Amino acid sequence: MEKLLLFLPLFLLQFYPVLILSKPYSFPDKYFINCGSDSIVVLGSRQFVGDKNPNSFSVGNSKPVKNISQSSDSVLYQTARFSRGQFSYDLHIIDKGLYVVRLHFFPFMSNEANLVDALFNVSASKKSLVSKLIFRNSSSFPVIKDYLVPINSANFRIHFIPAYQTSFAFVNAIEVFLVPNLKDNRTHVTWAGSKGPYLGLPSQVLRTVRRVIVGGESFNDTKVVASEWVSDDDYIFIGNSAKTCLPNFGLNYEDEDETTDDKNYNLASQNFVPDRVYGTCREVTLDNGQASNFTNITWHFTVNKNARHLVRVHFCDIISESPNIVNFSLFIFSKFSEQINPYENGYISNTAVPIYYDFVVDSGDSDFISISVVPWEESTLRNFAYLNGLEIMEFITEPGLELGKSEPKRKHVLFIIIGSVVGFLVICSLIVVFLLCKKRRKTNPFEHMTSYGTLPFGGASPHVGISSKSVNPPPVPNLNLKLKMPFTEIMEATNNFEAKLLIGEGGFGKVYKGTLRNGLKVAVKRSESKHGQGLPEFQTEVMVLSKIRHRHLVSLIGYCDEGSEMILVYEFMEKGTLRDHLYDLGGNPERSSPLSLLTWRQRLEICIGAAKGLHYLHTGSDGGIIHRDVKSTNILLDEQYVAKVADFGLSKSGLLDPDGFSTGVKGSFGYLDPEYFRCLQFTEKSDVYSFGVVLLEVLCARPAIINSHRKEEINLAEWGLLWLKKGELEKIIDPSVAGQINPNSLRKFSEIVEKCLKPTGANRPRMLDICWDLEYTLQLQQTAVRREPHEDSAIDASLDLSSRPFQRLPSNNFLIENDAVPMEKDDGSDTTASGVFSQLRIDGGR
Repeated sequence: MEKLLLFLPLFLLQFYPVLILSKPYSFPDKYFINCGSDSIVVLGSRQFVGDKNPNSFSVGNSKPVKNISQSSDSVLYQTARFSRGQFSYDLHIIDKGLYVVRLHFFPFMSNEANLVDALFNVSASKKSLVSKLIFRNSSSFPVIKDYLVPINSANFRIHFIPAYQTSFAFVNAIEVFLVPNLKDNRTHVTWAGSKGPYLGLPSQVLRTVRRVIVGGESFNDTKVVASEWVSDDDYIFIGNSAKTCLPNFGLNYEDEDETTDDKNYNLASQNFVPDRVYGTCREVTLDNGQASNFTNITWHFTVNKNARHLVRVHFCDIISESPNIVNFSLFIFSKFSEQINPYENGYISNTAVPIYYDFVVDSGDSDFISISVVPWEESTLRNFAYLNGLEIMEFITEPGLELGKSEPKRKHVLFIIIGSVVGFLVICSLIVVFLLCKKRRKTNPFEHMTSYGTLPFGGASPHVGISSKSVNPPPVPNLNLKLKMPFTEIMEATNNFEAKLLIGEGGFGKVYKGTLRNGLKVAVKRSESKHGQGLPEFQTEVMVLSKIRHRHLVSLIGYCDEGSEMILVYEFMEKGTLRDHLYDLGGNPERSSPLSLLTWRQRLEICIGAAKGLHYLHTGSDGGIIHRDVKSTNILLDEQYVAKVADFGLSKSGLLDPDGFSTGVKGSFGYLDPEYFRCLQFTEKSDVYSFGVVLLEVLCARPAIINSHRKEEINLAEWGLLWLKKGELEKIIDPSVAGQINPNSLRKFSEIVEKCLKPTGANRPRMLDICWDLEYTLQLQQTAVRREPHEDSAIDASLDLSSRPFQRLPSNNFLIENDAVPMEKDDGSDTTASGVFSQLRIDGGR
């Protein structure tokens, strides 16, 4: 019955007459191309013409292929344009302006190849639209890519370029058509909450990341411009009190006029966005006019870090019976707010008028954008807020790979020959110089370093610089050559970096699953040269991991630094990250769907393992190593759920210059030691603080930072300490383990958390103490020992831990694992804050 009520509004909308005051958007005649075919396919009001006999466009060197597997019922996906080399479509453009460029890809089986194995790039307007498009497996649904591209010339070319010599490219259908231009001078919002005007929006190339219908079901409407929309169910972060709106049965589209140019929203055009987006919404209302814990709705949308986005927010007041009774706030990142009142100044005189707001939003260091609607508590009008739909488009800044337009002319041949000869002579000269320098280094390997006071592995002299953005970085000095692997062996392990073996992707590049010749499964982390960063982190990771071996530290199997390649090969961690098994950032942590539900005992054992790994780092020779990025995504789990600390790209030696400090913020927000912000120095106690936050994550199953209208809930550490001081920590425990925890075990665990999160590092325990306290906590959980509260405040010396793989060494009073390998001398070099090799997320591009 409830499902029937949800669908009833949409059903009635189909039969209720819609008042149309504006001119509906209609598709132009071109360009709609049915690739690899000579027939016409009609979808809605669009007519796709075959490209075998083109009139106003041309096709480069490629061949048509047919679907022999009959894997799709759509006529549009029965053919494709295919090539193992580069090819392009050249379109003749009459009207300059902003265009929708929509590309259709449906990988089917043909006589020439199985298109699911394709791997290629797509470029247009000197921008990279698609970078190494991957089809993981065949599907009954096409892959459709949407872009907004400004075209200011008569010729427009779309390039399809295979990623490697052994790969190929294809396309099933292309749409290129003019749309109304974006308005300029939109509000620019940063991750920190600052705002200002943004100019130049209509000249940007945008990629559609997500279209979301709020309160409705996912659908694909081929009759309109913005066609594919997904439900907001998976993106709601806070919204327990939200309810689906009941529509007022009718949309009133209105025309723009000159008198409304000064308003900060836009009137929507019919057929540009489906009516059903404006015909449903979610609504939140103040309880008796008073705010409560959940009187807002918040959505979290995953985006790329350090990227710029156009966020288009759709509103349509289908709730009110009459205009001018609604006034609420829209929040972005919970720091920027915009007053929403569509009836302000009398621009709109009817209810149910579709409008939208455009914001330019920088994601900054965050990998999500949060959107909230909040009723006005002090409003004299009706106290409610609503949202109908949302679109997110990312600014494309990466240059594209452009095909050559013609062969070199004869008058240029002489210059090419001369250039080749000169280039050859220069290369020969450089080889001679390199051999001489190499011979000189053998006589005094540290002469260059001491002469200019440079840092090890990556520092530069005043005369010869080593840039972290070099396309071909120099060989990494002073590394463990026993671990160096040839590029050919890595290619073999990953089957030439086969797309099907891709298991993660991030700012560093891509991570592939591989199998070495001896059968060992590995994770291969490959930096892409186009990112132009990561050399210091790459060097640090190799330097640190090549010197240590421990059961609770991820092992480095090998590395490769041939040419521009920077590759790290690790042992493969079957179960991914600890965070994966606690909560899902894509949804509400209170109703999250992690990969598995860990028991309280499993969680304690994982914490103990991670603590042992960090303790081993801290107590090594020469002052040990500070990790500097301890968090739940940097604790990986093997097939048996054994915890291993990973990602040492930001690590440095514990022996630091007491007068030296770093001005760049390193680490992850939510885990950073507050003392670090005062002195800008990391110590091993900084790792202890971060580990305390991880312990809270394990207990509460929520992220270190969330968006909330309640300030005390935003930071997990502050939130946990607040409940600790109240003596009511049990109220925020993950419900899935709340009934499993022995009260004594919880009390001891809470005590450890409180000690780790002390504001001053000197008052925090060592990782050694944490290891023993966590062991004791597990013992309390297993044996249900009954003690007085004060007896749990210290380790029981009589507690038998002989069964544990620990030995207490009286001479230096630190724990050592039986299978640990002593740490070699470390150079203690600092690193930059780049994250190229600071994270190994096996599931990061999912």
